[in-house]
Amino acid sequence: MTPQGRGGETVERAPDVESAPVRRGARARDASARAADWTWGILRRIHLGTRKPENWVQLFKFGVVGGSGYVINLIVFALLTEALAVHHIAAAVLSFCVAVSNNFLINRHWTFRATEGHAGFQAARFFTVSVLALGVNLVLLYLLVDVASAPELPSQALAVALAMPFNFLGNKLWTFGVDGR
Repeated sequence: MTPQGRGGETVERAPDVESAPVRRGARARDASARAADWTWGILRRIHLGTRKPENWVQLFKFGVVGGSGYVINLIVFALLTEALAVHHIAAAVLSFCVAVSNNFLINRHWTFRATEGHAGFQAARFFTVSVLALGVNLVLLYLLVDVASAPELPSQALAVALAMPFNFLGNKLWTFGVDGR
């Protein structure tokens, strides 16, 4: 039976073409290749970025802002744990919230001068990067305090410092980069 279109004319059908079966291995290789390309692209951006003096100025400013956030984080953490007897993990989360709000505002206006971008969009990205860095911070804090029995405040100081490089790169490349504006 031949299919008919409107008005009774005969419509030609395309021959059935069997699609080649997609192999799981090929799909995994494609995903791995995309991940490798993305990773090399980021590493290339970082490498090329190290050659630009303005990026070093931004890194310095980011460090200054981070230093102020670091101090704010530790002051709030100390007040919560020492004066209010808040558990060190909850205190770390609360002190993080205060410090990240400070850091976003100053980095947006001073470090990256990204005021032409949408503040809400940038804040969401900044917060995402910061939460991921907080995850690194909390794992390190847990390991230092609960596993290694190190004192809380020095452990928090070290954990925050070790999460800083992740924070800078995420915010430089994603939050306040060209795509984040």
